[in-house]
Amino acid sequence: MNRPHSPSPISPPGDDSARSWRQLITSFAVHLTSPWAFLVVGVYTCLWFIFERETFDWHAVATLATWFMTLFIQRAAHRDTQAIHAKLDELLHTEHKASNSLTRLDEAEPEDIERHRKEARMND
Repeated sequence: MNRPHSPSPISPPGDDSARSWRQLITSFAVHLTSPWAFLVVGVYTCLWFIFERETFDWHAVATLATWFMTLFIQRAAHRDTQAIHAKLDELLHTEHKASNSLTRLDEAEPEDIERHRKEARMND
């Protein structure tokens, strides 16, 4: 189902540099959920083992295990979040009284979403 792109229901306040910084951080977090992040840590592990073998001890293994587990947890959380968003989008499309602009809410920054939720609660 193709929908025309509509602007986000929230227009973030502040200057462009703050908005760009928030978008960069959000984009970085999304990239951490990609398989490429696992490849980067794997390559780092190989390079560490090859070039600094004397420092590659149990502490190094624990550090790398922590990094890999963090990536696994982040990826699982991202997958679950995307599934919930898809389900909610479908519910919004079937409910005729709902605003379709809410389906784009997940493209906004977290601070903007929180502000939108507070405003929506005040109108209840």
